[in-house]
This record gives sequence, structure tokens and C-alpha cells, in this order.
Amino acid sequence: FGLVVTSLFVQCKREYLPPELSVDYNYLVIEGTIINSMVSPTTILLSRTRKLTDTVLNIPETNASLSIESNNGQVYSMSEIEAGKYFAPPVMLNTAEMYRLNIVTSGGKKYLSDFVEVKKTPSIDSLNYIQPGDVTIFVNSHDPGNETRYYRWEYIETFQYHAQGQTDISVNNGLMYFLDSTNQIYNCWHINSSTDIFIASTAALNQDVVYRFPLVTIPQHAPKIGIRYSIEVRQYAISQEAYQYYQILKKNTEQQGSIFDVQPSQLKSNIHSLDDPSEIVIGYVTASDISIKRLFISRSDLVDWQPVVLDGLCDMVIIGVNPSNYLIYTYPDPAYVPWYFTGSGGILVVTKKACVDCREQGGTNQKPSYW
Repeated sequence: FGLVVTSLFVQCKREYLPPELSVDYNYLVIEGTIINSMVSPTTILLSRTRKLTDTVLNIPETNASLSIESNNGQVYSMSEIEAGKYFAPPVMLNTAEMYRLNIVTSGGKKYLSDFVEVKKTPSIDSLNYIQPGDVTIFVNSHDPGNETRYYRWEYIETFQYHAQGQTDISVNNGLMYFLDSTNQIYNCWHINSSTDIFIASTAALNQDVVYRFPLVTIPQHAPKIGIRYSIEVRQYAISQEAYQYYQILKKNTEQQGSIFDVQPSQLKSNIHSLDDPSEIVIGYVTASDISIKRLFISRSDLVDWQPVVLDGLCDMVIIGVNPSNYLIYTYPDPAYVPWYFTGSGGILVVTKKACVDCREQGGTNQKPSYW
């Protein structure tokens, strides 16, 4: 009898898949700020929401027509430079006018944002870090006129790393050739953009001062600062309405999902569908100056920082070279590449590509201009 009860209990267990997992809302998502600057362009990202079960990280909205419009009829066209990424050259806007974003998708759907004023952004006072173990990077700013009150930040971080092994040889069309400083594959740079929402309000303070607002925490010994690390921070002034939008979005997207979290709230966008006023659109268009500041941190600047080093992972195979032409490369396994010549030049050592090509870790071997 006990065995029968156990069998029935096991058979009654079923996987529960909430219907929300497979719902495809396909909402339009708009990200970006209309930038008032002679040096910084405006970049707007368009994408679509995805199902919770989707494995793709991003569904770009491509081939749309975008333009920035003033309330006096001035129009600045935008062009698509990557899938879902739209660009307008740097321009000084008239701060006495208001601006909005006009979007027409490839399917003919039309969207307009509300007109917004061009906010004046104060300069970033400083970027600093503290290191009680981990490294925490924070921003300081203030508005002496006490008019900003609402701030938003984004950042782009870059860090240098190198391959485990170093080679001066590569292969093209079955022939080995020697690398130089222009095409080396030992040193690489990895570039990441912020994905979290960073906002702050000084509305409750007597002075419009942001002090030590934390942006990034890098765990002690992390390889991000194995050689050298850089962060470029971009600061925007935003309206109270935009701050409230980002505050709700932050709670809805970054909460941990525990029973103590604040329940998700309805977002109030300032972007609307002209074809269907009831359609939900995600995003909030703002316009402002931009303040940019960069910070560099080298490993030698830190205390007790020993990044993890991957030792002993480079497989080694010794082969002979072609006697008619030692540059001919015929090793059959495409996962292996030349490492170095040894002995009198008649012996070649090959290893896995990931060991000697830093690009295999996702970075680029082209040194950034600011490095």
C-alpha cells in the first residue's frame, strides 16, 4: 500500500509553467537622451521586449526613421549605424525651445514623445575610488545654482588584459606570418557599458550636492584591474518626471524577487503611439547637456591586488615544419594555432588558440585612442 501511495504522489507532480512566460507583448523600447553638445552625438536605441523564455538578449528594432524636432519646426534627422542604434551628429540646441523624438517603424507605426525642455547639466566635480578591499568608484557633483536636483549617470568601462601565452606567429590561408605591434594578439581591451539605472535626487537637501554616489564595485583581486582599468562617466540633468519614471523602472527591473520587494508599478512614459493611444511604450525621452569625466586605475595603485592568473592551461603539441617551406602550416585541428619555433627552427610548438589570442576572451586587440 505504501508503494502505491508513493507512486501516485510522484505521478501527480507536474511542472507548472505560468502563461506569462510565453506571452509576447512586443512592446517598443526607446533608450537614450537628446544631447545638447558640439562634441557629443545623440544616440537612441530601439528594441522590442522579449518573452521570459527567450534566449536572445536583445531584439533590435531596425530600419526605423527617427528625427529630433523642435517646437518651432527645426528637424534633425537620425541614421541607423547598427541594428537598432540610431545616430544624430553633435548639435547645439536652442535652450529657449523644446524638443521631441519622432519615430516611424519599418512597419509604418508612428510614435511621438512629448516636448521636453533642454536641461542644463552641471559638470562632474570628480570621480574617485576607495579600497577597503574591494574597489568602489563614486561620483561627486553639485549645482551652485541649486537648480538641477535630479541626476542620471551612465558609464563605459574599459580594462586591459593579456593572453596567457604570447606568440609572434599567426596563420592566413595555410601560411604562417609574423605579427608586429599593429596586429599583436597578446594585449587586449574589453569595453562594457552600464546596464543598471543610476539616478539621484537632492530635492530634500538644502544644497544641490551629490557626494560619493556609488557607481561600480569591483571585487578584490578581480582581473578587471589586472593591468589597467578606465571608466568614463556621463552625467545628465533630468526632470522630476523623468526621475520618477527611472525610479519606478529601477524598482521593477532590479529588485531581487523576494517577498519583501516593492510590488511592480505601472510606468508612465512620455512616448506615445499615434496609431493606438492605448499601446504601451517603454522609455522616457529627455534632453540635456552632458558632462563627461574619465578615471584610470592601475593595478600598481591598489593595495594587495593579486588578480587570478590561469596557469597550466596551455596545451602544447610539438610538430615538425615543412622542409620545403617552414611557413606552411598544416596542423589538422583548427582549435590549435602556432605558438613558437624551437630548436634549430625545424620544430614548431602549437597550442590552443584561446591560450595565445586575447581576442578569444571577447576583447579587441586595437588599443583605444584614450589609452
